[in-house]
Amino acid sequence: MLTGAVEEVTEEHTRAQMDVNFFGTLWTTRAVLPGMRERGGGRIMQVSSFGGLMAFPTMGLYQASKRALEAMSQSLAAEDAGHGIHVTLIEPLMFPTGLAAASPRSRQDPAYAPVREALEAGMRSSDFRPGDPAATAAALLALADTPEPPLRVLFGAGGLPVLRAEYEDRLAALEEWDHLSRLAQGSRAA
Repeated sequence: MLTGAVEEVTEEHTRAQMDVNFFGTLWTTRAVLPGMRERGGGRIMQVSSFGGLMAFPTMGLYQASKRALEAMSQSLAAEDAGHGIHVTLIEPLMFPTGLAAASPRSRQDPAYAPVREALEAGMRSSDFRPGDPAATAAALLALADTPEPPLRVLFGAGGLPVLRAEYEDRLAALEEWDHLSRLAQGSRAA
């Protein structure tokens, strides 16, 4: 989980992050698809992140790798639904797994200290509470046994209100600037 402002992270760390979270998953997924099609179905459960659904400061490159996984998996779900293959993106919120401690660190530019402090303060005051990693096993098994699994499922509590606000804000901004969307369409506007 590469952390750091976009300007702070190294090219080497960024490429490694994409290799692990996107390319590794892509190549593994491609390796299992032919067998699943031959058998007439299968389950692919991709571990994404809440950060694959929205971005937070100093997490941009990690979350970019998860957004790439999100787009690939959503396309894959549509491509292989007719083959009986179900794709689910598991979107964990916060779980004490040691991931952060084992992750590479970027150099910290003092210019971004206020951003880091605001993020930490926001996390302390949010409804996000670390979930129990052991409890995810039951959730994974329930998901695996679901005949028609969802494309996305949050693992952990407190994410829905945050996502709801994020997507409402996105839609409101797109509506506010729809006049530019129409201007960009040119004379072919409907």
